[in-house]
Amino acid sequence: MMNLHSRLLAREAEGRPLRVGLIGAGKFGSMFLSQARTTPGLHVAAIADLSPDRAAAALARTGWPAGQGGATGLSDALARRATWLTDDAAAMLSAGGIDVAIDATGDPHAGCAHAALAIDNGVHIVMVNVEADALAGPLLAKWAREAGVVYSLAYGDQPALICELVDWARSAGFEVAGAGKWTKYLPHYHGSTPDTVWENYGFSPEQVATGDYNPQMFNSFLDGTKSAIEMTAVANATGLTPAEGGLTFETCDAEGLAELLKPRGDGGMLEHMGQVEVISCFNWDGTPADGALRYGVWVTFAAASDYTARCFTEYGIAADMSGRYAALYRPYHMIGLELGVSVALAGLRGEATGSATGFRADVAAVAKRDLAAGEMLDGEGGYTVWGRLMPAAHSLADGVLPIGLAKGVRLRNAVPAMHAVRWQDVDIDDADPAVRLRREMETVFREAPA
Repeated sequence: MMNLHSRLLAREAEGRPLRVGLIGAGKFGSMFLSQARTTPGLHVAAIADLSPDRAAAALARTGWPAGQGGATGLSDALARRATWLTDDAAAMLSAGGIDVAIDATGDPHAGCAHAALAIDNGVHIVMVNVEADALAGPLLAKWAREAGVVYSLAYGDQPALICELVDWARSAGFEVAGAGKWTKYLPHYHGSTPDTVWENYGFSPEQVATGDYNPQMFNSFLDGTKSAIEMTAVANATGLTPAEGGLTFETCDAEGLAELLKPRGDGGMLEHMGQVEVISCFNWDGTPADGALRYGVWVTFAAASDYTARCFTEYGIAADMSGRYAALYRPYHMIGLELGVSVALAGLRGEATGSATGFRADVAAVAKRDLAAGEMLDGEGGYTVWGRLMPAAHSLADGVLPIGLAKGVRLRNAVPAMHAVRWQDVDIDDADPAVRLRREMETVFREAPA
């Protein structure tokens, strides 16, 4: 990425900025807008949101000049370097003239549709919508490769940053032991609902009142769902795989990564070499763990020789007691403030900041409480189900319902608390485009597993 800025400057000087279409003007999209305004070589040509007024408010809130969103259509926006605000993402993607689209809706159904349409129209697609990636990313990425466009995870979000660390380690000749992130986790959070989210999350009423805070979305961060979704994206992009039982959320500080996040046979807690994992920044008594990095990402890796292990010691690299495992971590991720890196890489180099290469992990919908036949599931971060990470092979064998399809569907069978919901337990609409896409992906990767 060392010359991205110079290439953006060149595009600016040539009067050929990358033309960007943003879908979704919520928190992530607004953070991108705040930085796109000061990034040379980028033109936010269109914003598609179900509420164009919300998109206009996002432009104003993030410092854009009055009138920026006043374009009458995409051609007008391109001619005047203004921004077209629309409620029709499909029209934006099919109009011609967009180089890179960003889906920041967070809705897996919408995200799958937008990604497929972008690919059909030769538009690079950056998926902030990791929910859609967990649902059908392996198939969408396959389609994108066949079409010659980029399908990319979003830089600034933790999955893409983890993929970067894994790629760094492998490019330097290290074998990756584990990779993942920290999060705020306590065991009872699996039962958290939108009614308890702000107290558990630590947000004040004043902070929530500033806007952009969706209680169901933020609750998915707490109840384990978002962690499972993100580690699914990492596994499917890197070839790392989950443990048989999913995420453990062990507590660990930054200096202890190499000691804990190595295989059990070498004294660590990983089930196998090359595992995705999430660790908690809280002790399970509810107190913060000293030295844990709530917003950080990490990778652990092994020395292939005694010489390399000695180098770890000589240069002060955080290693385990044996000296053979080491860790590298990044303490923060900056969400949408960094998203421009994905846009630039896709548009200027045709490269992704993480993209699925196989179907290795999945997220099962699991009952938060005893659920009765006839109840309606309300999806990620809601009152009825949370998402548990599992190997894709188990998901296919057990017929589990993916979390991305567990919203607005009615149970035909009762499901006990902490049990996975299966396809056969729900009345599913087989005509739903997202259902058809997921079914096709299961067929493709069952026949040709990663």
